[in-house]
Amino acid sequence: MQRRIFYAVVNDLCSSVAVELCQPKERISVEMVVRGLYHFSRALFRGKSTEVVTYLVESYKMLGLIKQERSRHRENAAYYQEIWGSTP
Repeated sequence: MQRRIFYAVVNDLCSSVAVELCQPKERISVEMVVRGLYHFSRALFRGKSTEVVTYLVESYKMLGLIKQERSRHRENAAYYQEIWGSTP
């Protein structure tokens, strides 16, 4: 039960980070978000940060939160572009 709750919290955190970075959720590395929680806890302890999403968004390059674009990402983008066209 505890694992499910933890996964739900991490999943929601990944969604929030994806929205803030304007990236699809599939491009956010769940593993690196979990690892980033340690770095956030240290920043929180030092008084340098109080919001986890803000910290992760500000440190996304250092933490490697965004996965490299793969061929399946390009294929999905082309597929959505074909269906929906240009979105504002």
